Amino acid sequence: MSRISANDLKTKGVAAIEAALAAEPEAVVSVRGKDRYVVMDLAHYHYLRECELEAALAQTRAELEAGRYVKESAESHVARIDKMR
Repeated sequence: MSRISANDLKTKGVAAIEAALAAEPEAVVSVRGKDRYVVMDLAHYHYLRECELEAALAQTRAELEAGRYVKESAESHVARIDKMR
């Protein structure tokens, strides 16, 4: 994974990000020698979000198939949540 220092980002701006992303889909931004942030192309971000949503959907389908769900009214649901607090 590419790395960009905060100083490079400060002096070179977006050009530093573009250079780092030319070789890798993600780049880590380090601040005072510690990794702090990740930057990526917006298309890659959307791809990762789609993967995350697909994983959540697969997990939900598995829960439904296994019978791990509750069928109730909205009022009953709120009351059950209130009891859990």
